[in-house]
Amino acid sequence: MKKHIVLILGIIFSGMSFGQETHVITKKDTTLLNEIIVIGTQDLSNYRQEKTLSSIDDYLEKSNRITMIKRGNYAWEPALNNMTSERLNVTIDGMQIFGACTDKMDPITSYVDVSNLKQVAVHSGQEGTENGHNIGGAIDLQLPKSKFNHSGLRSSIDLGYETNGNYKTGGLELEYSTKKFYLNTDGIYRKSDNYDAGNNTEVLFSQFEKYNLSTQAGYKLSDNHSLDANIIYDKATDIGYPALPMDVSLAEAFITSLSHNYKSNLSYIKSWETKLYFNTITHIMDDSKRPDVPIRMDMPGWSDTYGFYSKLKIVENKHQLSFNINGFYNRSLAEMTMYPNDSNQPSMFMYTWPDIRTGYSGLFVKDNYTLNDSESINTSIRFGFHNNTIAKDEGVESLKIFYADLTNSKNRFLTSVASNYNLHKKNYHLSFGLGYGERAPSVSEGYGFFLYNSFDNFDYIGNPNMKNEKAFEANIKANYHTDNFKIGLESSYFLIKDYIIGEIDSSLSPMTIGANGVKLYTALDDASIFDVYLNTSYQLSQQFSVNSSIGYNYGTGSNGEPLPLIKPLSYLAEVTYTTSHFNTALQLEANGNQSNYSSFYGENETPSYGVLNLNFANMYYLKSTKLVLKYGVENILDTYYSTYANWNNIARQGRNFYINTSFVFN
Repeated sequence: MKKHIVLILGIIFSGMSFGQETHVITKKDTTLLNEIIVIGTQDLSNYRQEKTLSSIDDYLEKSNRITMIKRGNYAWEPALNNMTSERLNVTIDGMQIFGACTDKMDPITSYVDVSNLKQVAVHSGQEGTENGHNIGGAIDLQLPKSKFNHSGLRSSIDLGYETNGNYKTGGLELEYSTKKFYLNTDGIYRKSDNYDAGNNTEVLFSQFEKYNLSTQAGYKLSDNHSLDANIIYDKATDIGYPALPMDVSLAEAFITSLSHNYKSNLSYIKSWETKLYFNTITHIMDDSKRPDVPIRMDMPGWSDTYGFYSKLKIVENKHQLSFNINGFYNRSLAEMTMYPNDSNQPSMFMYTWPDIRTGYSGLFVKDNYTLNDSESINTSIRFGFHNNTIAKDEGVESLKIFYADLTNSKNRFLTSVASNYNLHKKNYHLSFGLGYGERAPSVSEGYGFFLYNSFDNFDYIGNPNMKNEKAFEANIKANYHTDNFKIGLESSYFLIKDYIIGEIDSSLSPMTIGANGVKLYTALDDASIFDVYLNTSYQLSQQFSVNSSIGYNYGTGSNGEPLPLIKPLSYLAEVTYTTSHFNTALQLEANGNQSNYSSFYGENETPSYGVLNLNFANMYYLKSTKLVLKYGVENILDTYYSTYANWNNIARQGRNFYINTSFVFN
């Protein structure tokens, strides 16, 4: 019966439209390739983000091109253009930061919260090289800009509750601003018990608890010069990962920066920002709360990063020039200690990341050249020098077992170039681009030592001798709109040379009990990834609108095998009713059957599903106080389902009633 209801609603929505631009309020820049996801916790107009207190993961998942890989109820890993974090450049306000977990249980997005951010910039492919090299694109989690608005003292309180998992959220923000000084401080707390999948099925080890504190301050030295300082402290404890054999007792980050901003009276200098930053992460995996494990393990990891950048923007006649000189130094260290069940046997210790030091320096240049009132060309280039050094002698000796000629240091030179043609007319926009980019192997791919992957049940060993991974890409985007109707098509194709992937070495024995074997990181000759999305929206009246999106993705390697974690046919539809103080939306989210799965890399078939959500929002003004109320129900029919992006097929959340309230005091 549930499937029949979902099918009928899907047919109704399809008859009205085929796709939507995005599922969140977004802004597009002149390249038509970049997406800005606005984080507005007290903004009723952001009705498509149904919960003001959604996590960053929820906000990102509303984007067409982003999929969140779920290993539990917390710290989802973003994938962009069907490529995971190794092939992306994820930054916090342009700052490089690297996770400290060998199992990718702490993506960069997990160390900030909605209270810290103003917006998230999503860049596809080589359009995302402003802050560093990548293959698939970039995600920049952007902090609020200077607030010298002379508004005095302002504050806000956010409260949220969800029935599924007994999930509680609370936040507080205080802001003080004059013409020359501002101070903003905020905090947010989240706690969830185990959540229930459809049919009231409890998902064990899915609990978590987290709090996040941040402070931003600025001082205006003169009309042209100002200083800004930012501090973020994020701490999560008791984090369960139902898709993995281990949980996390602590994930802690301290992120700080100091920046100087210059705004010139000269017409051709738009802005100049220089920033120094430091961040440190501690991540501790343990299995002490699991009832039965073959052998007890502790796996702590640490990541420290020092960095800088200097960004200059110049406008000269028809040229809009952007420059970024940046660099960083990172230290990544991870250990594993195994404790036999027989106390008479000695414990075993090894470095899984043998204290890898990574240094990078690079230059980025971009020119947006205006041909005429309707045409422009964007061209960008990035050059970089990348060095890895193994600081632990034990790490060098361990890897020499597999690579006898290994030295403790490796230098690489990286290049990226992209160009896009943009045409803007009254009723349509068109963009076409080409790009080429390179990336170095990640710390795990280059230097990991017996890293267990529960997805395919193999231990992995890094390969420091691999070539740079290289990608050629082409993309196109076309939009047509009238007063009430919009339709858009976007597509991209990536040909990736020396595609890094694990390959079985039958001569090696696994370290992990029960593992199928050992894989050494190597490279396929090439791999291809293709995606296409059709988006439309229709304004039925001043209050009613309909939006939806349909997408298709495909990926295969030169060995003839499908690539892992490629999104199947996807569908999204929404009907909304909006007034100045109230709105409501009915949403259908669906995926087709994942028939083109990769059993070669540990995947299995994921059946199709459809989920219905209903949300409401109200806004009230009480003298000097604004109240925003958002409430609704997710997965109305309590469907039991999993997706291709759910690690080891863990089930997604079942029916969930929620309410979020925001009080803004002026």
